[in-house]
Amino acid sequence: MTSVIKDKILEDMKVAMRSQEKERLATIRLIMAALKQREVDERIELSDEQIIATLNKMIKQRRDSISQFEAGNRQDLAQKEMEEVRIIQQYLPAQLSETEVEQAVVAAIQESGATSAKDMGKVMGVLKTKLQGKADMTVVSSKVKEKLAG
Repeated sequence: MTSVIKDKILEDMKVAMRSQEKERLATIRLIMAALKQREVDERIELSDEQIIATLNKMIKQRRDSISQFEAGNRQDLAQKEMEEVRIIQQYLPAQLSETEVEQAVVAAIQESGATSAKDMGKVMGVLKTKLQGKADMTVVSSKVKEKLAG
């Protein structure tokens, strides 16, 4: 089973090598290393969904690093991480707009029958399967809190 996303990453790696885009090539190699590591660890060939989950994890790690670097007044390192996030995001499906996320949250609240903040886990369970890779789950989580509180 070949992955469409993985094929695109490999093709982009070849293009980056030919055009000598060092930073882009380095980030693509980081992506490939992370994917290969997961395949070896779990002894599987990753599906597109698993690749998306891995890419989201990489983005989350970089966003954490960015906030740390900015707190430490290291704008140069924060900028490098931002560039990596930008490159990694190119391999994710198109992100949903704020309106689409809000509509999905309202639908999930109705579907799960949630009435208070205690039911947030139920709502997030429904949304995680629908929105994983299509929206930043921290934004989704805050929208759910907002809707259940109000």
